[in-house]
Amino acid sequence: MTEATAPVPPASKTKLRLGTRNSPLAMAQAYETRARLCAAHGWAEDEVELVPVLASGDKVLDRPLSEIGGKALWTKELDQWLGEGRIDLSVHSAKDVETIRPREFHFPAFLPRADRRDSLVGAASIAAIPQGAIVGTSAPRRAAQLLNLRPDCTVVTFRGNVATRLKKLAEGEAEVTFLAAAGLERLDQSEVGHPLSCDEWIPAAAQGVIAIECRADDATTTALLAAIDHAPTRAELEAERALLAELGGTCHSPVAVLCELADGALTMRAALFSPDGVERIEGTARLSPGDHAPVRALAAELLARATPGIAAHFNAGK
Repeated sequence: MTEATAPVPPASKTKLRLGTRNSPLAMAQAYETRARLCAAHGWAEDEVELVPVLASGDKVLDRPLSEIGGKALWTKELDQWLGEGRIDLSVHSAKDVETIRPREFHFPAFLPRADRRDSLVGAASIAAIPQGAIVGTSAPRRAAQLLNLRPDCTVVTFRGNVATRLKKLAEGEAEVTFLAAAGLERLDQSEVGHPLSCDEWIPAAAQGVIAIECRADDATTTALLAAIDHAPTRAELEAERALLAELGGTCHSPVAVLCELADGALTMRAALFSPDGVERIEGTARLSPGDHAPVRALAAELLARATPGIAAHFNAGK
């Protein structure tokens, strides 16, 4: 892009207004987004105004998301502000964004993927979790995958930001919990967890990715954000989200997926579970970036093999 055609902030205002949840991790993600935008366009930091928004998901912490509205609880306030033009863009943890989004919004940028692994806090490995331990998590994927590997454990609901969950752990509400390695890294707290190998423990779709959204009809902001889009991350993320869409996965669905780009091709591994972890099926696919036909075929294969205990938690074809 030449200097003559490079997008500049709208003349009617001096700042882009970046909406974000106001949790410490969300703010860290917003700071990273602002830094990348300013570096890409040669702006001073004050050209991007951070606008913290309290999300519903941060207000209700005593129940699983699946019981109180699902992933939309992380996005609905930001969506409202974005739709009303009170902010120009919003920043999300990609794994917390619903698979089907409102048509008036789109994602011009995904930042380079950070560590996609889960970290175990309270034990050095799945095998090292004490026999019969109480494990805190509210993620159906983590609960089912744990019970599949360690049926002796008991899972209890564990919600809140990183600090809240670490406090609950310290107070004895559980002996072990899971946190995203990328979140700990962004908070400079990597030392509290033990990252789990993806060979043994499959992460969540879109984990480790910062997604940046704006109005689909806002050509100026779209062009500004395109400058910081990371194509390899986009290829992985779009394939993972395509799988969730084909499966009909929701916040209730215990599904794990690992999609990695290497030598111009994507390799996908996915596992579906029954919530109690007793039943598990896996499959793999290899695809080119942007070609989701193999993803659709993998989803169809998994659903065809799914036991009733698994299939009941996916909505494809319903």
